[in-house]
Amino acid sequence: MKELATITIFIIVLTLNLLPFLVALQTLFPFRVSQTRIAASRMPGRAFAIGLVNFLFLLLLALALLSLSESAGGLLKGILLLPALFLSALLAIGMSFGIGGMAALIGERLAPTQAAWKQILWGTLLLGLGSSMPFLGWFLLLPYAAWLGIGAFVIGFFQKTSQ
Repeated sequence: MKELATITIFIIVLTLNLLPFLVALQTLFPFRVSQTRIAASRMPGRAFAIGLVNFLFLLLLALALLSLSESAGGLLKGILLLPALFLSALLAIGMSFGIGGMAALIGERLAPTQAAWKQILWGTLLLGLGSSMPFLGWFLLLPYAAWLGIGAFVIGFFQKTSQ
């Protein structure tokens, strides 16, 4: 029983830590988060497919470069490590904006009359706590939201979507 309480507190703390990050992301980059939200709302199937392909491609490429850098030595190790770190950072940026856009979309649909930061707050709480549900949240909701968000970020980055 003690482990269950520890895990529950850990999940709540992680979700509460995600709140200021996503609110700051919305505040600093409102256009980019808005473009991601719009793309996820208008073309979820396409965004999911693009997000899944980009996630798998970047992850596999970064892991391959990391693996090669581990077996290499000297200067070659650094040469292989830098692109792997760059691809990992690119994936983290895409996932951050993607999850931010998904939280904005959930918040907008939940509380359309609220301010943008309150929408992000509600969307983050629902997405974070919903994703913490064993099995369904871990293996369905969280990957779906992440891949849809990454794809929507890519679509919103390369296409101009009007509000």
